[in-house]
Amino acid sequence: MIYLDNSATTRPCAAAVEAMTKALTEDWGNPSSLYGFGIDTARALRGARAQLAAALGAETDRVFFTSGGTEADNWAIYGTVKRLGKRGKHIITTAIEHPAVLNCMKDLQAQGYEVTYLQPDNLGNISAGDLKAALRPDTILVSVMMVNNEVGSVMPIAQMAKLTHRISPNAIFHTDAVQGFLKVPFSAKTLGADLISISSHKIHGPKGAGALYISPRLKSFPALLLGGGQENGYRSGTEATPAIFGFCAAAAATGATFQSDIQWENALKQQLVERLSRLDGVMINGAHEAPHILSLSIPGLPTQNSINILQDADICVSAGSACAKGHRSHTLEAMRLSPEVMDSSFRISLCRDTTQEELDKLISVIENDLIPRK
Repeated sequence: MIYLDNSATTRPCAAAVEAMTKALTEDWGNPSSLYGFGIDTARALRGARAQLAAALGAETDRVFFTSGGTEADNWAIYGTVKRLGKRGKHIITTAIEHPAVLNCMKDLQAQGYEVTYLQPDNLGNISAGDLKAALRPDTILVSVMMVNNEVGSVMPIAQMAKLTHRISPNAIFHTDAVQGFLKVPFSAKTLGADLISISSHKIHGPKGAGALYISPRLKSFPALLLGGGQENGYRSGTEATPAIFGFCAAAAATGATFQSDIQWENALKQQLVERLSRLDGVMINGAHEAPHILSLSIPGLPTQNSINILQDADICVSAGSACAKGHRSHTLEAMRLSPEVMDSSFRISLCRDTTQEELDKLISVIENDLIPRK
C-alpha cells in the first residue's frame, strides 16, 4: 500500500507505540493517586508534558491535554466566549477553517453573535490586511487556522496575532495549528497567539490525544470540564495516559528530525508539482505552501472515480478533508473555483516516510489511468 493521506492521519511511529505499550503494561497507575505507583505515573506525565512543550516551544505549565484537535478548538472558542461574551459579540474567522471551528461559529451565530468570515484569494490565502479591516472594538475572538488542511496555504499567524492585539486589545487570538505543528516552523512562546490547538495523530502519534496551549497572557481561562481538578483544574477527568504518552513521545521523536523531515517533504512536493504541471489535463489547486499538502483536479473525472482508480493501484488519497464526508469542499468553494474543478479534486498529503518510488507510481497511474484519452 502507498499511503498518501497523511493529513487525515499518520502511521504511529515506533517511539509512540513503545511509550503507549509501556503505559498500558507498566505505568498504568492513576496519576491522581497518592501512593507510590500513582505518583510514579504522575511523574511520567510531567515528563511527557515537558516533551510536548519543548516540541511546541511552549512553557510546560501552559500545555493542557485534550482528546484531540476538535476538542481543543471547541474549548478555545467557547472558553473565549464565556470569558469575554459580556464585552462584545463580534468574532472573526475564515471561510476555510476546519469544521471543528466553522460549526462552533454557526452555533454562536444562532446564539446572537456576529461572525465575520474572511474570504481567501484563489490560492487559499487569507491576508492580514483583510483581518485588519475586519477588527473592531467589540471583537472578542479571532480564530485563523495556521495551515489549510486541503490546499496547504500557510497563514501569517504572527502578523495577524500582532494586529489583533494592537487594534482589538481585549480580543483573544486562536489558531488551529493541527496541520502546522511540526510541519511549519513556529514557537508558541514567540508566535503571539493566545490559544493554539494541536493534535497527536497528525504527527505520528495515536488518535485520541491533543492539546491546547494557553498563553501566560491569559492568566485565567474557563475550564472545559469540571470534576476532580486534573490538568490544573482546566480539564477534569483521569488523564488518558497511554494516548498522552504516545503523543508526547511522537512529538519528541518528530521534533528531533523536524528540519530534515520538512526538507525532504518539500523536495518531494516540489518535484511532484513540477511533474504534474507537465501533464495535460491536471490542475494544481491552491498555494501548496506547506511541505506536505497538494490539491489536484482532473476536470471531467469525478473525484470518487479518481480515488477508486488509485485505490485499485493500492494508492490511498482523499477527497480533500477527511471530515467533509462526501460534500463539495467548502475551501475550494470559498476560493471560487469552477464546479468542474471542485468536483474532480483530490488531495495528496506526504510525510517523512513517503518515498520517491511511491510518487513515481502515483505519477504513472495518474498519467496512464486517470487523464482522459484524447
